[in-house]
This record gives sequence, C-alpha cells and structure tokens, in this order.
Amino acid sequence: MALTTEQKKDILKKHATGSADTGSPQVQVALLTTRINQLGDHFQKHVKDHHSRRGLLKLVGQRRRLLNYLERKDAVAYKKLITELNIRK
Repeated sequence: MALTTEQKKDILKKHATGSADTGSPQVQVALLTTRINQLGDHFQKHVKDHHSRRGLLKLVGQRRRLLNYLERKDAVAYKKLITELNIRK
C-alpha cells in the first residue's frame, strides 16, 4: 500500500527543483497526492474502513496546508503544480 522507492524516485525526478531536492513543497505535495490517490482506490473496495479514512483526511489536510503555503510564496509554481497533478481547489 505504501509507495515503493521506484515510485518515489520517479516523483522526485518529475517535481524536484534541484538535484538534491527532496523537501520542497512541490515534491511533498506530489508524494501526498500519490498516496491520497492510492487510498481512494482502497476505499472503493473497503467502504467501512473508517480508521484509514481518518488517515486520509489527515493527508488531505496536510496537502492543503502545503498548497496554501506554496500559493503564498510562489503563485506560478502553485498553478503549475495543481494543473500537473490535476488537483482542484
């Protein structure tokens, strides 16, 4: 259920701003989005899994806070990221 190292490396290559960038908001949001999408698929099968749903809501809140920060600091990067990841605000 968790992201594999290959998936993480692919996401890092696509969204990193530098060669050693692993903590920028863009990378963090991309990783959270992938995890959220995986959990969405999980809930299609396991509708009554309310404990994991709480974790999903925490991930969505964390992603929202990072996106708000990115929008305040760099609006162009924010717009680019939400279009790439197909996130609606």
